[in-house]
Parts: sequence; C-alpha cells; structure tokens
Amino acid sequence: MRDRALGGALASTVEITSTSVQRGDLIQVGGQQCRVVDLFQLAHGAKRLVFDSGELLTMHARTRLVAMRMLRRW
Repeated sequence: MRDRALGGALASTVEITSTSVQRGDLIQVGGQQCRVVDLFQLAHGAKRLVFDSGELLTMHARTRLVAMRMLRRW
C-alpha cells in the first residue's frame, strides 16, 4: 500500500526485520504508533530499537514486523 504524503514523499507499508529496520520507521506496538529514533546492534543479529517516546524494543534476528516507511521520490 502506498499513499502520497505532503512534500512529495510516499508512505509505504513494508515488512521489516532486524537487518532492514531504519530510523524513522513507524511501528505499531500495542495499538500505539512508535517512531524509531535510534538503533543499537546486539549479539546474534538482534537490534535494540529506541522510540521517540523513550521506550525500547528488542528485535531478534527472526522477528518480523510491519512498519510504515516514508519513501522520498525525486
């Protein structure tokens, strides 16, 4: 699904893993949308995500989530 956002960006839903997650991704956790503001690499391919609310989430190597990502097209 792609929706045009303001400023020429496209919002797209993507499946993410610990290797493909990026800063700025919007992930819905417990019914709340959380924006990833920082990432830390952990052992065995895991990543610790820091959300703009200050909350943390650990994604293990096999974790798969759906996120909203803003894609800039020029």
